[in-house]
Amino acid sequence: MKEDKTLLKKHGMSDTNTLLTITITVFVLMYVFAMVFLKGAFLKPQTFCNLLNENAALIILACGMSLVMITGGIDISVGYLTALVCMSCAVHLDYGGGSVPTAMLLALGIGVAFGVVQGFLVAYLEIQPFIITLAGMFFAKGMTTIVNNTQFNVAHEGFQALKATRIYLPVGSVNRLGNYVPAYVEIGVIVALVVVAVLFVVLRWTRLGRSFYAVGGNNQSANMLGINVKRNKFYAHLLCSILASIGGFVYFLHVGSGSPSHASGYEMNAIASSIIGGTLLTGGVGNIAGTFFGVLSLGTIKNIVSSLGLDEAWWTNITVAFMICLFLIIQSVVLMRKNKKKV
Repeated sequence: MKEDKTLLKKHGMSDTNTLLTITITVFVLMYVFAMVFLKGAFLKPQTFCNLLNENAALIILACGMSLVMITGGIDISVGYLTALVCMSCAVHLDYGGGSVPTAMLLALGIGVAFGVVQGFLVAYLEIQPFIITLAGMFFAKGMTTIVNNTQFNVAHEGFQALKATRIYLPVGSVNRLGNYVPAYVEIGVIVALVVVAVLFVVLRWTRLGRSFYAVGGNNQSANMLGINVKRNKFYAHLLCSILASIGGFVYFLHVGSGSPSHASGYEMNAIASSIIGGTLLTGGVGNIAGTFFGVLSLGTIKNIVSSLGLDEAWWTNITVAFMICLFLIIQSVVLMRKNKKKV
């Protein structure tokens, strides 16, 4: 146990805290800038709540992506896995006579199946995770179309009741009619916050979390300390797919429909959020809290670009690309500093 803690400190705890601080600072500065110079909706509490409502699923997906990236891997199947979960649950509820609990179990089952297969191929057969998850992405995309190839809204009463659930907060704003409107978050936000809290504790204070950092930092050193590298890589991919299925159901609750095009590009947004949140592509460094603020930063910059009247999609893409490059440069500086210390 003591050796695990020493390895964690050696391979990323200080760097993780540094990158987390930078991520939070950038997010706060961006949001304060929007509140001061753009004003309008950014001054209303509901705007921040909507940022959470719209990105709850992405938060969960990005957390799973961070787990895999911390171990030195990647998973690009999570976007289409989300679409498959949405379509499967939609068909199950509207055409299969299912209930909300069985739909949740179906979503989890899909996530477990993907996680077991991909995790086994990556960890125990030592196939490159990019190739395996690329195959998983195409498989999920094809299966989504097989389940149903058209978009439709779910009419199931139990599901609609759950979708309409709102958690009202003790803050709000006055609308144009002079009426006070309390801010609210959707139930998916609560799920996302619970996931963030649980994974933060797991990575920081459990043996499994320390093993993830050790595996991503240096496989050979982890092996010498008696850490089962293959098993931990398997766990990381399994958890990532399970979290993608949970995120898929949260996304399903938000949109209320099934479609082959749902969550398109979410895998890239999850990777971008993890990078912005301070997770190194080389593994061994990352923080779930940073990933959370990475998602919020990504959502905030998109809202700022939209508020400036730059509604063309390429403006948003250019801005996001700039942010990713900026944080990659910051990560490179951190790595250079760490390498100099070793010398």
